Amino acid sequence: MAEHKRTEVEDRLARIEGHLHAVHRMVAADRSYPDVVRQVVAVRASLDAVVQVIVDDLVEECIQPPSKRRAAGTAARQLQEVVASAL
Repeated sequence: MAEHKRTEVEDRLARIEGHLHAVHRMVAADRSYPDVVRQVVAVRASLDAVVQVIVDDLVEECIQPPSKRRAAGTAARQLQEVVASAL
């Protein structure tokens, strides 16, 4: 993973972790179902955004000139695996 993408993914995951802890506190505080579900949906959307950053990085790697990337077949197989598991 490109360093700038790794930093972005780590930052996003840290925010998601904090958000998820907040949702857990909401459940413990017996907050309303709609409030909890709204926050869980927000966490899920944030996770989807992390997947998008990773897929974008893989796509960028696949279209780089051969001198700057791993074997095209390896990157393409990884892209296929990531997309298949994200569906």
